Amino acid sequence: MPDFLSFIGEILWGSVMIYLLLGCGVWFTWRTGYVQFRYIRQFGKSLKGSLTPQKGGLTSFQVLCVSLAARVGSGNLAGVAIAITVGGPGAVFWMWVSAFIGMASSFAESSLAQLYKEKDESGQYRGGPAWYMARGLGMRWMGVVFSIFLLLAYGLIFNTVQANSMARALEFAFDTPKLLTGLIASLVVILLITRSLKSIARMMQWIAPLMSLLWVGASLLISLWHAVEVPALLEMIVRSAFGWQEAAAGAVGYTISQALTNGFQRGMFSNEAGMGSTPNIAAAAASWPPHPAAQGIVQMIGVFIDTIIICSASAMVVLLSGHDTEIVTHSGIHLIQQSMNLLVGNWGAGFVAFIMVLFATTSIAGNYLYAKNNLYFLQLHTRTNVWILRGVTVLMVLAGSLLSLPVVWQLADVIMALMAITNMTALLLLSPVVRIIARDYLRQRKLGVQPVFNARYYPDIEQQLAPGAWDEPPRE
Repeated sequence: MPDFLSFIGEILWGSVMIYLLLGCGVWFTWRTGYVQFRYIRQFGKSLKGSLTPQKGGLTSFQVLCVSLAARVGSGNLAGVAIAITVGGPGAVFWMWVSAFIGMASSFAESSLAQLYKEKDESGQYRGGPAWYMARGLGMRWMGVVFSIFLLLAYGLIFNTVQANSMARALEFAFDTPKLLTGLIASLVVILLITRSLKSIARMMQWIAPLMSLLWVGASLLISLWHAVEVPALLEMIVRSAFGWQEAAAGAVGYTISQALTNGFQRGMFSNEAGMGSTPNIAAAAASWPPHPAAQGIVQMIGVFIDTIIICSASAMVVLLSGHDTEIVTHSGIHLIQQSMNLLVGNWGAGFVAFIMVLFATTSIAGNYLYAKNNLYFLQLHTRTNVWILRGVTVLMVLAGSLLSLPVVWQLADVIMALMAITNMTALLLLSPVVRIIARDYLRQRKLGVQPVFNARYYPDIEQQLAPGAWDEPPRE
């Protein structure tokens, strides 16, 4: 099985996914008028506007924090270490590239999720890729396929990855038995996921920023302490990305391929741009200003924070330590812990373990919300089915804590690729709608008015929307 999954993963990530990610990201960068570069200077203003509460949904800031909680997990620590181990320092450069390109894909999927959202029986907005496949493309069967992939990924596989990294980190730092970690983690998770969406969102708007600041702050202090080495380290990242360091060894093609593949693979596992996960929570926001593009811009900030800031923080810890990454290939989280020990002393491993517990626990809660959302699309959101999902989530956390599953990472890569292929196919088919959303938002910004989406201007789109989802609100 590991050999088979490795073979499938190499096919998907060695060619299909790289070209699809690049192509989709470049396409939407052009179709949206370079939205990620045009609005990067306005991220602060967008964040300030995301705090405004609106009737019928979560605030955009709460949604951003939930999406960050789901994004920021083992991929930001163990995933980065694995990328550097397998692809070399150059993988970090391609992670950055994947983030900037992926920001356009994230804008597209989150804007479409907002556009095609609908209200459930409790009045809460719901939506995501399955909804825009069904409403925008008229392909409900495609939405069903995507929902099944997502339930497998976020209800099962990704939770074992998070729990496994958490258990390994605690065992390495404190000799904590994996069974004890699994039991405590399961208890914490069940306490989290039995709360309502709004309750979880309120918690995440405090926890997600705090845990991110703790890790980035620690990395920043270490980088300042080793400031003399940072310029050479950045040069090494760029040189390794293009094989210039290895040219003399005659391994240019292999090195570039490994760096690019692992950089994109781990970057996407971390920031999830284009994978179709984040739109499931992006649709829950009552955006302000009341325009689908507003939520797309806010979610671009999430990709930037996740990869350009948090993943870079992890990369700096590994590379500044001078640790020989080739001797630790079995566990990315152990490499991070050993690197921190070398940089700050024996308490470093414990600090990483604490951060990993925060990252993993909040990520599992976010994964559950994504999976539960797709039960609504499949019309399986009965009380019994929700409790089955909760039970499976807890079992996966316990299993992931106890078992050493290198095959889990391979399985995660395969299911992630299948999800992304399905989602990006839908995104490309709906690219004319994404272009309309982006141009409508930009036109109103240029006129100096608050953007408001008026579906009556676009009759073809209006007939696809859920009743009441985009009734025009009054301007300020």
